[in-house]
Amino acid sequence: MSGTTSGGGRAAGKVASAGGVDLLGVFMCLLAAIAWGTTGTAATFAPDVPAVAIGAAAMGFGGLLQASRALSGIRTNRGALWRHKALLASGALAVAIYPLAFYASMRLAGVTIGTVISLGSAPLLSALIENRLEGARLTLRWATGAAIGVTGIVLLSLGEGAEAGVASGDNVVLGTVLGLVAGGTYALYSWTTRRMMQAGLSSRVAMGATFGLGGLMLMPVLVATGAPFLMSAGNLAVGSYMALVPMFLGYIAFGQALSRISASLATTITLFEPVVAALLAVVIVGERLAVSGWAGVALIVACLIWTTAPLPRRRGRGRLS
Repeated sequence: MSGTTSGGGRAAGKVASAGGVDLLGVFMCLLAAIAWGTTGTAATFAPDVPAVAIGAAAMGFGGLLQASRALSGIRTNRGALWRHKALLASGALAVAIYPLAFYASMRLAGVTIGTVISLGSAPLLSALIENRLEGARLTLRWATGAAIGVTGIVLLSLGEGAEAGVASGDNVVLGTVLGLVAGGTYALYSWTTRRMMQAGLSSRVAMGATFGLGGLMLMPVLVATGAPFLMSAGNLAVGSYMALVPMFLGYIAFGQALSRISASLATTITLFEPVVAALLAVVIVGERLAVSGWAGVALIVACLIWTTAPLPRRRGRGRLS
């Protein structure tokens, strides 16, 4: 595997590639990234709704839908969930904090800086979590791929900002800190749900319990900020779409991915999200992308190929390089 390697559990999945990377896991992760990449374009159709309210509604209702889908399994496995209550509570808190930190980061530091810090830091922090808490080895291949991907995100964000005239926000320092919080919480809930899967819980139960509890934590935020959703059918449609597609279906796909590949590899693959967001902004919203932005797209695609393509076997050794 290109990232770090974690131990056992029946949820680890079967390797579907001779190169050691589970291709179904990679495919499901890409589906999640594509779904998440639509959120920015969707939000442009509800300009009166605060970004924090959109995040709370999407992750909040999406999480509750995850829980309802897994309700029977959660009841059946409540003893196992209680045994892993520290993982569950940590993951749920991370789920609740992530959208608030992410959108606040973009508001305070600007879209470019907020996006780069939040998404770019996640693979690095995810690998650090696996390394420090599991003793998983960081490979040169993963580090190279992550560096290529993060560089691509920087170029892509700068390319979008150059054409759209996006400036930095009013408080870059605080926005940067919140971006790191967003990246860290994304990495944390990815790791905690994967650990519960490795302990024997199904993807549906682990994701449903984590996101359901996190969704409940977000409800007070939604009550305080979400009134604009009720002002028009368009705003309500945007909120419904965000909850159903990116946060419900997207995280179902992401949960399947986490049951098959490491959290560090999954967060690296989801760097494809800003590529989808940028392409949709060009095609649907009518934005333009600078040359540096297209270079960023190319680097992120190169990152995905580099981290997921099968490695050649070394002659005479019979194992992956």
